[in-house]
Amino acid sequence: MGLRPPLALDTPVEVENRQIEEWRRMSSAEKAALVAGLTNATFVLARAGLRERYPGASEREVFLRLAIQLHGPDLAQRAYTDARPLVDALHEDDDAGHQKGIA
Repeated sequence: MGLRPPLALDTPVEVENRQIEEWRRMSSAEKAALVAGLTNATFVLARAGLRERYPGASEREVFLRLAIQLHGPDLAQRAYTDARPLVDALHEDDDAGHQKGIA
């Protein structure tokens, strides 16, 4: 087996190699459960970040803002018509930022 780039720069190679061996020993079901758990954690953190930025947002607004982040504004407003005001506000924010020289 040839040399491969490290998965993480802050992890010693021998520790990383042990982790890879553990992943190889895992069954497909165990790997799927691990990925599902990590995916869920990612969504929980994304929603928490949106709640932090928009403390007055309803659950629906948080959902829509997440859809805009994940799928882009065009697809999000086609899929969820009530996302349009949020998408319009994003465009207004972008326009204001460009006028101020913020990119």
